[in-house]
Amino acid sequence: MPPKKKKKKVRMSKAERLKKQQEEEEAARRQAEKEEQERLERERKLEEIQRLEEKAEQNRDFELTELRHLLEENYSAIIRWKVDAAEKAEWERYMLCDGVPDAKDQRAVNTFVTLWKDYSDIDIEEELQLCNCAEKLIEALDELMKEAKDPELVPKYHDALIEVQEILHAKHLFIAEKLLKGASDNIDPDTRNMQTVSKHKNVTLCLWANLFKNPSFTGFDFQEAGLSFKLPEELAVSDIAVRILHTYYDHLSILSRLRHLPQKPIVEETPLPVQQPEESQDGDCTSELPFTPRSSTSEPPVKSTSPLSSEESMISEQTEELSGHICSLVLSDGPTKDPSWPSLAQLNSLSPPVPEFEETENDPEVVNLVQYTTLGGVFYYDLLQLPPQPIRRKGYTILQMADGLKVFPYPIERPNKTECSDDPAEKPNNGACSPVGVSIVLPEWVLFMEMPLVARWDAAEARWRKDGITNISYEEAEGKISFEMESFQIFTLMHNTFANFPFRGWELRPLGQNSAIYTVKAALIQISITIENSQCMLQVAQGRGLSHLVGKWMSGPALQKAMVKAGIDIFVNENTHKYVSICKKNPRIEQFAYDQMALFASACAFSWSKWNATCGEDNLVLQGCEHLKTSLVPEDSWNIYFMGSQRSRQLEITENSEAFSIDHAAGSEFHSTLIHVLQDGMSPDGIGLVRKSHYCFVDTVQSLLSATRPLVFS
Repeated sequence: MPPKKKKKKVRMSKAERLKKQQEEEEAARRQAEKEEQERLERERKLEEIQRLEEKAEQNRDFELTELRHLLEENYSAIIRWKVDAAEKAEWERYMLCDGVPDAKDQRAVNTFVTLWKDYSDIDIEEELQLCNCAEKLIEALDELMKEAKDPELVPKYHDALIEVQEILHAKHLFIAEKLLKGASDNIDPDTRNMQTVSKHKNVTLCLWANLFKNPSFTGFDFQEAGLSFKLPEELAVSDIAVRILHTYYDHLSILSRLRHLPQKPIVEETPLPVQQPEESQDGDCTSELPFTPRSSTSEPPVKSTSPLSSEESMISEQTEELSGHICSLVLSDGPTKDPSWPSLAQLNSLSPPVPEFEETENDPEVVNLVQYTTLGGVFYYDLLQLPPQPIRRKGYTILQMADGLKVFPYPIERPNKTECSDDPAEKPNNGACSPVGVSIVLPEWVLFMEMPLVARWDAAEARWRKDGITNISYEEAEGKISFEMESFQIFTLMHNTFANFPFRGWELRPLGQNSAIYTVKAALIQISITIENSQCMLQVAQGRGLSHLVGKWMSGPALQKAMVKAGIDIFVNENTHKYVSICKKNPRIEQFAYDQMALFASACAFSWSKWNATCGEDNLVLQGCEHLKTSLVPEDSWNIYFMGSQRSRQLEITENSEAFSIDHAAGSEFHSTLIHVLQDGMSPDGIGLVRKSHYCFVDTVQSLLSATRPLVFS
């Protein structure tokens, strides 16, 4: 190998060495100057922060007092308004005389049940009207059970609810029996069978009677009801009738909840620092109802003539006390240093939770009714024995007496388990009967955003189950689902209760005095709720149907209930955080933010910020700005606002910044509340708008924000 060449060392001249030394000294000098400037800048910032903190501390009492006054003024006004509205509604309910008894009046409920049970010689229309009254009564009893605070009342409501449900089911069968007994008088000339559809307010009844007994018959389509069934060939020549009763409500899940609620031990909880109802001399607690309930003698409610009733005074004192404790959050050194307040974990458990269902992990085929909710009602799919038909001879009508409708057994079990029919000529089919088919056009008054979950009712266990359902076909464009079952059973369609969480974004934008629009970009849908005083109107970006809901003005609670019933569930319950990812925040600071956002919703816009997820559990970050137009907020108008346990401020960063920083915006001030930070950048016109906000508008905005909790579930 050739020898390696040695590298020649390059020697620097004296001038070059001197130049390099000078460059290094210059770089060191510049670095030292930079560090000195940074030190001076840090000191300047610290001095400025100290000055701002001192100024904020001086104004702290004034700002908190002003905010407390605004909150208490609105709370007191809204309580009075709600009490008056409740009294008016109670009086109107009494004067309605619609046949629905007062669910709280046990004697009235018993009288209704007894009389209705004995009614048998009434026409179908009148019977359906009574069924409608029973449906309302069941809903009222269910609500009373959920809200009952006296343990002795729960069994009474429970027994009444079960009894009314049983009679309602019997009456639906009675209606079907009356129609089927006259089936031969209503033969369709085309099919030579009897088929009928009866649509009413809350039910649709479809009946088919097999009069012709065509061996090639395969099924029938009730086009008017959007229902069709596939009849097994083994039943084509049998004396049968098919009933599909579609109830627009779900009473079976109530039974499941009542049966499978676990008995939890009573755990002593840390009480909220809110004034409790005073006890009377006989030891009974003062009524917490916001109106005078109807007595057992069904006397009309009497409106109080005093300026402020005892119920109103009590509720008003409670809310004023609560507002004081909300404000006391920022008076303490931090959210966990005030011993009178429970811990964060305790706060999350203080709201009386709706009891969960028993765990179903041991049986994966049982539907978890916490995670899934029925949508579109319940379908009662029955195979019945065809009642004897009337025989007319020489002006006489002969009708064989039958004791009610009877279920036609299917599949039929044989000793050798090889046949499904009574016909001896029929060939065995290895013991397996043909499945029962059904197709449903999804109701237009509900919105399925994903493929529905089909579940059948297990009456023995009082549960919804997923097994026994096969060949499911979902045509999303047509809004149609088809499937097969082993037998004729009760079934329903379900959707994931938490499918729309977490939110992709949200915005609260003012539209003028006492008017705003709240937009939520949920996981599967985008909705907007326009708010004017105490009224709300829903707008949906996509979706079929919902003409009964979209574009209709109604109160906030009524809208929430209607949206959930229609399948647009963006409202948080006590189980939501168990099934979706959240941005965990201190609940007191979160509620404090919603209160202040509602106060300024007439002139300020608020929106989601990505920095809210990185600022810590005891802090909140959101976008906001003054906006006095009805148009969309320009992107460059948004500011970033920070809310801590002690201070609120406008931040220097924007939504497009590379990293999060709590440095305050140049020229901004520190304050103890969000509304005072906002006021620093607002015009006199904007401040005038928020000062004139109506308490109904403030309460409606605050209720929607608290119901959806966008600062945690986005």
